This record gives sequence, structure tokens and C-alpha cells, in this order.
Amino acid sequence: MSLRCPRSAIIIVMLLSQTIVVVASDDAQLAGESGPPSFRNDVMAVLARSGCSLGTCHGNQNGKGGLKLSLRGQDPEADFITLTRQLASRRVNVLIPGESLLLRKPSMQVPHEGGRRFASDASEYQILRNWIAAGMPADADSAPRLIRLDVAPTTITLHEPKYATMLKATAAFADGSERDVTSLAVLESSDPAVRISADGTVTFSESRSSRQTSVTVRYLNRQTTARIEFVPARPGFVFASPAPNNFIDSLVFAQLQRLQINPSQVCDDTTFLRRVYLDLTGRLPTVPQAREFLESYDADKRSGLIDGLLASPEFVDFQTLRWADLLRVEDKTLDSKGVEVFYRWIRDSIATDKPLNQFAAEIIAARGSTYSEPPANFYRALRTPEERAESTAQVFLGVRLQCAKCHNHPFDHWTQDDYYSWTNFFARVDYKIIENKRRDENDKHEFDGEQIVMMKHEGNVKNPTTGKTVGLRFLGDGENSANDDETSDRLQSLSKWLRSSDNRRFAATQANRIWFQLLGKGIVDPIDDFRSTNPPSNPELLDALTQEFVTRDFRVRELMRMILNSQTYQFSSEPNDTNVDDETSFSHAIPQRLTAEQTLDAISQILDVPAKFGGYPDGTRAVQLAGVRNGGHRYSRPESGDKFLALFGKPNRLQTCECERTGETTLAQTMEMVSGELITELLRDPENRVADSVQSSESAARFLDNFWWSALSRPPSGPELASMLQHVTQGSDPKSALQDIAWAVLNSNEFLLRR
Repeated sequence: MSLRCPRSAIIIVMLLSQTIVVVASDDAQLAGESGPPSFRNDVMAVLARSGCSLGTCHGNQNGKGGLKLSLRGQDPEADFITLTRQLASRRVNVLIPGESLLLRKPSMQVPHEGGRRFASDASEYQILRNWIAAGMPADADSAPRLIRLDVAPTTITLHEPKYATMLKATAAFADGSERDVTSLAVLESSDPAVRISADGTVTFSESRSSRQTSVTVRYLNRQTTARIEFVPARPGFVFASPAPNNFIDSLVFAQLQRLQINPSQVCDDTTFLRRVYLDLTGRLPTVPQAREFLESYDADKRSGLIDGLLASPEFVDFQTLRWADLLRVEDKTLDSKGVEVFYRWIRDSIATDKPLNQFAAEIIAARGSTYSEPPANFYRALRTPEERAESTAQVFLGVRLQCAKCHNHPFDHWTQDDYYSWTNFFARVDYKIIENKRRDENDKHEFDGEQIVMMKHEGNVKNPTTGKTVGLRFLGDGENSANDDETSDRLQSLSKWLRSSDNRRFAATQANRIWFQLLGKGIVDPIDDFRSTNPPSNPELLDALTQEFVTRDFRVRELMRMILNSQTYQFSSEPNDTNVDDETSFSHAIPQRLTAEQTLDAISQILDVPAKFGGYPDGTRAVQLAGVRNGGHRYSRPESGDKFLALFGKPNRLQTCECERTGETTLAQTMEMVSGELITELLRDPENRVADSVQSSESAARFLDNFWWSALSRPPSGPELASMLQHVTQGSDPKSALQDIAWAVLNSNEFLLRR
């Protein structure tokens, strides 16, 4: 019922034994034609748009300045009570709405630690003022529920001199109504240099480079994204690219042409040879392998080399290393035998080309002895339902679910109920410890002995916010409730769902991971962070790769073969004027530092002397290490090889995340390469390649030629060879001179980088 009174009229409203004084004035413009603002759909949106409900402000778990709101407005009922009952006398003045602190502080009419959030003539101010003036009505039951949020345009390409476009956010409600909510939505760009105004205008700064940004549009509990591209003026631009080899090239080239970016030239044979060996085997080609490939005139030699490497045992070693990292194959929680059997099972699965969805399903469904049922070791390292749920979601589905443990996910659509309904799949995993011979009795995370992973007959998790027991829900798209029959095996149900060819989330995540392994950057990046606010840089390419992966029965080698034979994979790292700043469209290869294992194995290979690792026989390559002893085992002295790997970013395998491996360069790494323990040890080894050459009276020219082929997969140029020979002949000690040259090669960018 609408209420209109003279300016002096006062209505006394009794609300749960608390008296609220409400004034109805002509100034307040209470109801108007459409009634007062909706608390659920208007006021909550204003609090979110103004940043009041962020974790850095009043959405903090302890609130700020005596006012605590739910994080990002996830609990409107609680916020309504906070604003209308608990703090009404302090924050609002219904008699004179303009005097309310809820208005005066964010508009900076009085000091406010959070600064100005809106001006006194802004729409946000008016919505809050009108709601207060209307008596702060509740509409939890009457306001229509938001069911969908759309943004238009979803994709647009701007061409200079057009630097701006306007986005429109439209909310669809359960009563069938739709509403333009651009002025109430939060719009955020993934590019800090892109400005977004209050009316939804997105503006790029002037730039000579093609750029892409994704704009996240958030209104209440829904969010969506728009992809906006900017193309600078390039008069006379003519797109030039090699002929596409497959659908990958067609989709990459289509985006590049739209952005007016020309791809780099296809790399030369030497670069391709070194790149594909490192990417597939983690090692460099031998001198005979390099010479044979470069001296061949076979037009199909690149595809032939790819086929050979995919079938090699070295490929199996390198893929096993990657999955051992992700599945946390390390001694402390698995013990030495657990590491051995789990590593061997992973290796055998890769060697037999087991479909990746089957590989994942067998891990999820595993139980039994961690010695006789190797994949059960996955659960041995994850001791709580939450750890199992988060790790499984991240490694197999690309979902970083951790944020939803305490509140609804701030950057994705997952709710707290989703988190615990997913976690409930793992609630009945239990352990029988046959023995534990750990040395440190105070370390509950150390295990040494056989364990049995089993399923209990009962057990559920509760949502801590509601206190209610949750059901079972898959992390898929749409309705994903699972059968919660007490007699069913939850892990078997989850395993079956994960393995299904209809599980596009699993397929897309793993296709993107394979792309990342070969191109150095994911189409979705980070690769295990699939969410609406982190969209793929080329959605059409990711969709096509996902479909190809499913069509190829989730066979890793088949998808890799397709990628490796594309022109896109084989582009040079040398940029041109149009792609020099491109880092997301795959127009050229981006140089990367070799990984810890690649670097150490390459050094050992070209000096022809093995590195030493604790607990492994001589001759073991770094990529073949089953476990991880970064800095050495806790109960044994670290070897130089172990310390080198730790220094260069080998992960400790304590997280189920690709991010645990670091590829950054540090001063400590530089010092190790210049004069560190391992480099000095291998260069001075009396049986290394330099010592053998001197002892055999091999000519310096022949040694240098072979050394160049071994380290750089090419012969030295004429000037390079002349300069090195001069250094050898001018010195009094040929061995020392050759060691100098070897040291210089090891510290060169051409050796240390994958180009």
C-alpha cells in the first residue's frame, strides 16, 4: 500500500519490538510511479558497486568502523537486519534522510576512511536516500529473483580512431521481467590501462599495439564477461601468413587477421629441432640425431621427428614427471615404496597411451593398499575431504574452488553450497594405517609404512553457514545434482562422471593443459583457473581443441601430434612490427628459461658427466627422478644435483598446482651458473668431455665443432670458431681454455632458453 502524508506527518512503525521513526516528505519522493527502491535488487547492488561490501571494506569478516556487511552481498537478509535494526540509530536517519551516515560518509560529507564512493548527485546516493525515506522497506519475499545476467555486446573489435564502446548489462528476473542494470552493475577490466566509466563506457588508452581485454560485469550474485579488442590504425596492412596446416592454424590466423597482427616466420630447422626435443623429452638431441635431421632433405622430416619422439621412452619419462608433480608424488607422505609404485603406475599408464579420462577416473575411484593399488596413493597425500575436493577440482577440472569454502566465490559462480556438495563426494574416504615407522613422532604429516584407503558406510559434510547436511553435486554446467543413495559408491559415481565423453569441463581443462605444455602459455591462463572472469584468449580455438581431444578418445599423443604439426607451434620467436607486444594470440614463440630438470640434464649431457642425486644410482637423469628431494632428503645429506633442482624451481610437490613450479630467473641462479657448486664440479670432473678431448689429443677445432652441436644443435659459425681457436692458442693451458669456452656456452642465452 502506498502512503502519502503531509510533511509534518510521522508514522510510528513497530518492527520486532524496535521503534523506527519514519517521515514521509515531499522531498523524499517516496514511492513515485514504480514504488520505493528494492533492497534486494537496488540497495544491495549499490553497496556492491560502491565497494562497501568488498573484503577490504565492510565485507571484511570483522567489518570496518563498526559496520559489517556480508562479503560481496552474498547474504541480503543479514545485511537488511544490520542496516535496519542493529545500526539504525547510528547509520540512518529516517526523519531527515540526507543526514544519514549511510549517505554522508560515502559521499564524503563527513570523514570516511574508505574515501568517496559516490557523489551526492549520483544515482547510488539517490537510491539509498529514497530507500531510507521510504522507511527502509523489506522485500525479501516480494522482489523478483535474479536468474540471468547478460551483457551486450559480448564481443567487439574496435578500430582506431575508435577507442571506446558502451556495454549494456541486462538482468532477467524470475517473474519474466528484464531490466537495464548497467548503472547498478560492477564492471572491471582485466587490463588496468582500460578505463570504465559509470555509464558502462569502456575506453582504451592510445596504443600502437593490438590489445584484448575481458570486462567482468557483476550484478548481485550473477556475473558475465565481454571480450573487447582494440586494433591500432595500420594503413596498408596486408595479412601475411603461411598456409595453414590444420584447424589450429585456421583459428589462430583468423584472430590474428582480425587484430591486424602478422605472425612471425616459421622457425628454422635448428630451432625446431631443439624446441621439439625439449618439449617432448625434456632433453637435447644428441650430436648424431641433430646432424641427421639437419642434413636431411625429406620434406616431411618434421612430422617424422614428431612421430618418433612421441613414441620414445624419453617422452614417457617427461610426461611422467609432469603428472608426478601434479599428483604430489613425494616421500614424506607416500614413503619411498609409495613413491616407487605410484610413479611406476603413472609411467605405465603413459607408456600404454591410456586415455586421459580413464587415467583420471582410475585415480578418483582408487582404494586399497597404497603398495598394491598404486593410484590409492592420491588419497594418501590428501588427508581431509576438503583437500581431496580442492585438489581434484583444480587438477582435473581447472577449478580453483578454495574461495568458496568460506563464502560464495567472488570471481566465479560457485557457491558455498557447491563447495560442500562437491566435498561430500570425498567425505567417506578413510584410512587404515598398517604401520608407520616415521622418525619424527611430532610430525603428523610424515608416513612410512603401508596404508589401506577405504570407504566408510556413512559420513557427510555440512555447510557451516547453514548448518545443514548437503547433498552431492558435480562441478559441471547446469543442473549437476548426483544420486545420493546411501548404498551407492560415491567415488565410483564421481569417477564415472569424470570419465564421460560429455564432460566438457574435464576435456577443455586437459586440452588447455596440453596446449600449455607445448606453447608455454594456456589459452586459458593460468591453466587451472577456468572461470567466467578469466575467459580464453581464443574461445573458438579452445572449443575446437576440446572437441578434437574428445573425438580422439582423450589420447594425449594424438592431440599433441595435431598441435606440433601446426604452423602455430613452429613459429619463430623473432617478432615483427605488428606482433612484438603480443603475448596472448600465439603469433610467435615466446622464449622461456629451461626448466630445472631440462637445464641440469642438458649440462650433464653436453659435458658427458652425470649429476648426483640422493637415493638414485649414477646415470639417472633429472627428468627420471621418481620423487623429489629438493635440498636433499630430510634424513640424508643433499647432493649437488638436488640443490640445483631446488634452486631452479623444481616443485616440492606439496600443492596440486602447476604454479608450484617456478620459471622465474633469480640472482642465485645466475651465481650458480657462473661459479656454483654443481657447475664447478661438472666442469672440473676428470672424466668429462673436455678432459677426454685433451687426453685423446683431439684437435681443438674438432672438439669445438662437436661441443657446439651437442649444446646448441648446430655447428659454430666461421667467426665463432675463429674466435674460440684464438683463445685456445693464445693460452698456456688448452684444457683451461676449453673449460672457459664450455663455461661461456653454458651461460649463453642460446643454451639457457627454449626459443
